Order: sequence, then structure tokens, then C-alpha cells
Amino acid sequence: MSLKLSAAVREIKGEKARTKTVLPAVVYGMGGEATSLTINYDEFVKLYAEAGEASLIDLFLGEKSDGKVLIQDIAYDPVTDRVVHVDLRRIDMNKEMTATVELRFVGEAPVIKEQGGTLMHAISEVEVKCLPKDLVSHIDVDVAVLKTFDDVVKVKDLAVPAGITITSPNEEDLVAKATPAMTEEEIKAMEAVSAPVDLSKIESAGKKKEEGEEAAEGAEAGAGKEEAKKE
Repeated sequence: MSLKLSAAVREIKGEKARTKTVLPAVVYGMGGEATSLTINYDEFVKLYAEAGEASLIDLFLGEKSDGKVLIQDIAYDPVTDRVVHVDLRRIDMNKEMTATVELRFVGEAPVIKEQGGTLMHAISEVEVKCLPKDLVSHIDVDVAVLKTFDDVVKVKDLAVPAGITITSPNEEDLVAKATPAMTEEEIKAMEAVSAPVDLSKIESAGKKKEEGEEAAEGAEAGAGKEEAKKE
């Protein structure tokens, strides 16, 4: 599958170049200088949905090819969650590279089908090292091996394509397991722990405490006056 992204070199700052249809970006890597770019917003969003961060993309500056790149980083508007900036990393096809690869959970866990419960995902991506030609967009995790609640899938159990080495997390780290459905007693216990606090009772208790303190202070003051009279 060939993925392409068209861009244009920009001379102005990102926030000034940014519009509803124009997205500022930068490309860097392979020892070359960083180049500021603009790309079509809708084209990028569509490409990213297909490519993710672990698919090589052919970058074109106008009609000229600028080599292979990866989507390295994306900045989002904290309010609208709209993409506001993109970092692209140039890739040397002759050197090993590192990348983040998504895990896709496929199949059905027999124990959940038969006894109910929940499939727990401990991680959703891994860091890998490989030559660019061996890079994959995702690694499948077959949960059909989870036949009992004691069965687990660890990083070392993943079916990793040839030429790829997982560098993080550790090979003994958990990827997925099935957990049994909660009993009624467990649900009730959880609800009891998370039950809302009755603020009116706290406030009432606080008032009673204040009233008690005021009464004690009044009694002490009265006793003091009586002592003064005797003197």
C-alpha cells in the first residue's frame, strides 16, 4: 500500500499559516535541516486515520519527491481537539529505525464467551526496531488463546513479523487477559465504597461542634467572672 502526502514549503509562522483547510507542519531528520511546511488539513486527517504513526509515507513538495517520512508527533487544540501542528520524520531506508506500533486485538476469548467476563488490555502499543522495509502498521494479538481466567498474553507471546524486534515494554509484561465478571457482593461492596458523602450530616456535625465549643467558652468566661467577684 502506497501512502502519499503533498506539502508546500512555508515561510511564515505556524499560527499565521493555520486556517480551516491549511495545517502547519515540519519535516526533519537524516541529518538535514528542518523544513517548515503546510499541508491540506482534510487530506492529512484522512491519511492519518489510515496510516497511523507506523506507516511509511511518500512526501511530495509540490511535484518533487522528498523521500519517506513517518508521522512523528501531532499537536491538538486542548479545547476543540482539532489538529494544529504535525511533525514528520525523514527515514533513511538503509538504516534501522525505531517506531511505535499499535496492537490490534483480534479473535474471541473462549473463556469470556463461555463464562462471561471482561477482556483486559494492559498495553495498546509497543516500541519496535527494524529496517524501514520491515515496518508494519500494527501487530495482531489473537485472544483466542485465553481459554481460562489463568491464561495470559505477554509481550513474548506476540506474533512479531520477521525483521522486527520489540524493544519496549519488557517481554514478560502483560498484554491481555480475561477477568471474571464481578459478583453481586463485589458490586455492592464497590458501590458502598463509592457512595456519595452526605454533606448535610458533616455540616450538622460541624455546627454541633462549634456550638459545643461556644458553650464551653461561655462557661469558662462565666466561671472567670464568678472568681473575680469572690476576689
